[in-house]
Amino acid sequence: MSDSESATNLSPDAVSGWWESAITDIAPGSIRVRGYAIEDLIGRISFPAMIWLVLRGELPTKRQADLFGAILVAGVDHGPQAPSIAIARMVTTCGVGLNGAMASAVNALGDVHGGAGQQCMELLADIGARETGGASFDDAVTAGLDAFRAEHGRFIPGFGHRFHAIDPRAARLSELIREAARDGMIAGRFLSIGDAVQKHLSRGHKAGPPMNVDGITAVLLLELGFPAAMGRGIFILSRSVGICAHAYEQSQRGERIKGPVPPQFGFRYTGVPPRDLPDEGEEIP
Repeated sequence: MSDSESATNLSPDAVSGWWESAITDIAPGSIRVRGYAIEDLIGRISFPAMIWLVLRGELPTKRQADLFGAILVAGVDHGPQAPSIAIARMVTTCGVGLNGAMASAVNALGDVHGGAGQQCMELLADIGARETGGASFDDAVTAGLDAFRAEHGRFIPGFGHRFHAIDPRAARLSELIREAARDGMIAGRFLSIGDAVQKHLSRGHKAGPPMNVDGITAVLLLELGFPAAMGRGIFILSRSVGICAHAYEQSQRGERIKGPVPPQFGFRYTGVPPRDLPDEGEEIP
């Protein structure tokens, strides 16, 4: 039997089962997200609550949605010196549309720029697992940090900031999460782990590096029950708003082919000094 004949003999169930999803179901005149009719959701739940529903499968409480929304607000933008934002603006000056500019910027959000929140979630979750496995709290923190450094190097994501001595986003999110812990809305376990990591990093110093926005976001996402594997995706959802705004703003300026620095500043060349080809007729090595 040929491939074409096999294809025609496929049952409708076999075709529709090619892709399976528990997220969205559609039919003529009907769109249901996690079982809810889209028309019932529109105008009744917030966008952070909708994101939560799609990612987690159930609607959040009002307090959960507010805390999750605070995370999304905090990560929206950090100015045109952020590589992803700069890329969006440069690409726009090259004549690329908004979708291309946003895609180029999002593709820059890798392990170094954009990945710290998820990496911090992985670190804090590992420390929590070590404690659950029987290690004392202090031993779990020490062992978790040692294991992370052995795999990734000395840098600990989520603590300290190259630009802010105190990250204002982290300070505000810290207020919200500590209030939620006092109210019993979250357990506070990962908040304690984050505080312990900061204390550990301060040993031998007058003051250790405070949690930055990636660190406190990691704490809050774990407290809200999000898996570490979603950390970077959630950050990208937030930062895409800033990327979109900067790309659009740049598109209205009418500027063409802007590089990373003004052209009169140039760059440092580190190659071989000027040299000449052999005279015509001589063999080129």
